[in-house]
Amino acid sequence: MYKKLQGKNGLTVIVSPMPQMASVSLGIWIGVGGRYESEKQSGISHLVEHMLFKGTHSRTAKDLKESIEGIGGAFNGFTSDEVTCYMVKVPAKYLELGIDILADMVLNARFDEQDLTRERFVVCEEIKMYRDQPADHVMDLLGEIMWPQNALGRPLTGSISNVKGFSADELIRFKENNYHPANIAVVAAGRADPEKVLSYAAQRFAAKKKRKTPSFETPKVTQKSSSMKVCRGDTKQTHIAMGFHATDRNIRERFALKLMNVIFGGNMSSRLFEELREKYGLCYDISSSYKRHSDVGEVHIHAGVDNKKAPRSVIAILDEVKKLRDLGITEDELARAKEYAKGQFLIAMEGTATRMMWLGDKFMVQRHIPGVKDVLREIDGVTSAEIHKVCERIFRASSVNLAMVGRLRDKDKSKIKEELNRL
Repeated sequence: MYKKLQGKNGLTVIVSPMPQMASVSLGIWIGVGGRYESEKQSGISHLVEHMLFKGTHSRTAKDLKESIEGIGGAFNGFTSDEVTCYMVKVPAKYLELGIDILADMVLNARFDEQDLTRERFVVCEEIKMYRDQPADHVMDLLGEIMWPQNALGRPLTGSISNVKGFSADELIRFKENNYHPANIAVVAAGRADPEKVLSYAAQRFAAKKKRKTPSFETPKVTQKSSSMKVCRGDTKQTHIAMGFHATDRNIRERFALKLMNVIFGGNMSSRLFEELREKYGLCYDISSSYKRHSDVGEVHIHAGVDNKKAPRSVIAILDEVKKLRDLGITEDELARAKEYAKGQFLIAMEGTATRMMWLGDKFMVQRHIPGVKDVLREIDGVTSAEIHKVCERIFRASSVNLAMVGRLRDKDKSKIKEELNRL
């Protein structure tokens, strides 16, 4: 499925050849993100990412965009808790140009003061945008109560005061400390020869020396009782985000959690969707998700409901949590979830971009890339008893967290808090 190669200076190259494709998706993955930041640094990884699109010593921002879009390619980047990624998708014959553009950005970003002044304003507007969107804001609130005093509990964009205070020198220093070959993976999926990708990448990163790879501290989960945070907002809906710590203890539990999430709220035939939307008509949007970091994990439930129906909706969600914990799942549900998970995985592997993203995430965050057959075998091996066991461990009153944004009455808040404690 893929070939992994190593440069002399520690640079990792991962290539998944797909000779039947007409394109190639490329990503330069850096092992740094929000979790590597102190509170004073919060938001710096994200701002550095923005600045790398503002031009290099030999190309303006416009040159970068036109070089990729002028050949029919697409251009993007993102910052997450543990990685930063810069990526392009280009016609296969432009493989070397794609690598050259990405490497130029990563190695030669200029951090011009005027560009930085403008980009600070851009990022501040991004922060305000998320704050004004209750569905996003409620997830930030949930992070605060699930991971207090930890980088996982802070938004990746940082605060407006932090963003306004970062200097060009600070950004350059942060980049130099973290953007080095031993902390970088060049990942390609599509019509690409692995040896050529390594050759092109090695040429461009040859002058960069290996440095110490950064690290972060695993948060200690000390929660002993239910936690709730409510932000009053002038909204038409109450936005609900419920979260549970869900760290898997082995690979079997990891896949059990993935399948549990499919059954619980992972698609339109899930329990939450069937009960809260189809049966009771309480919401338009409701789902659950399982988010796994390199060392910890979390299960989220998110919904938007009428302000007056918030207590009833939270109770309905908790009822479904209790059923899952106390009664487990049926064999029919498990069989459907397995076919869904396998089908979604195989469909994702068909695309160059989704395959590149999967390879990069598995290597940089999980530090292991399983084969396709390995993934399918692990999915098939999960039992209903294993899913029931992780549900019993995770879904407890002592570990439930709830964040809400909306127009809630005090008596509704009290009622909801009582229900959390009864879980």
